[in-house]
Amino acid sequence: MKHVLLTNDDGIHAEGLRVLAAAFAGFADVSIVAPSTEQSGKAQSLTLRQPIVCNQFGEREWAIDGTPADCVIVALHKLLTEKPDLVISGINHGANLGENAYYSGTVGAAREAALHHIPAVAMSLCSKAPKVSFEAAARVAREAAVLILKEGLPDQVLLNVNVPEPWSGGVKFTRQSKKITRNQLHEGKDPRGRIYFWLYEQRIDRDVEPDTDYAAIFDGTVSVTPLHLDATDTKSLNHLSHWAAPLGRALGR
Repeated sequence: MKHVLLTNDDGIHAEGLRVLAAAFAGFADVSIVAPSTEQSGKAQSLTLRQPIVCNQFGEREWAIDGTPADCVIVALHKLLTEKPDLVISGINHGANLGENAYYSGTVGAAREAALHHIPAVAMSLCSKAPKVSFEAAARVAREAAVLILKEGLPDQVLLNVNVPEPWSGGVKFTRQSKKITRNQLHEGKDPRGRIYFWLYEQRIDRDVEPDTDYAAIFDGTVSVTPLHLDATDTKSLNHLSHWAAPLGRALGR
């Protein structure tokens, strides 16, 4: 039986993680290594200036006082006796579309797995409602796992999967959208007179390119975006390479 590692950024007690684990019961040997508390927005950050505390909850299940990327590293290097065949991060309660893929702890954990040459999927349910059903997203995750374990993924590639709520039943492979949100800061003062800011996003629905993740979700369709770890822009690399000589001459003076 295949071995699947589950993690997330919503914390080990999150409903999305529990529904995901239930969906894989009987399909694969499941290990869970997840943050002990919510770690949303931590991207692929690491804990470097304090110890990473680990508590075992049960057989093949651990809570980590650290980031989602910490969870994957600790799992692969210390907790698991064998390399997993697949890592799934989620199911996140909320979308990870467009630029949010850079900030997301859900995507960060999957990216860490891909960095270790393990097929990885970041799973998100596109809803902010307090009460949601993760069942459809869990079914999508399981069927994606079937295909990945059968056919594989290109090395250093992860899938960023977003499931709309409600879902029409369709699936599209998409490009990562350009930024279509506006950062907002709500300013206030605490009882001691100190200024504080709450950061949030305002979504802008115009200029959504039709082949992107946002477009798929707006249409009620599952978005599957392959992300590659190599962020080098080859076009710019070739176009700007002639700068090397004048920079070298200037710095050599």
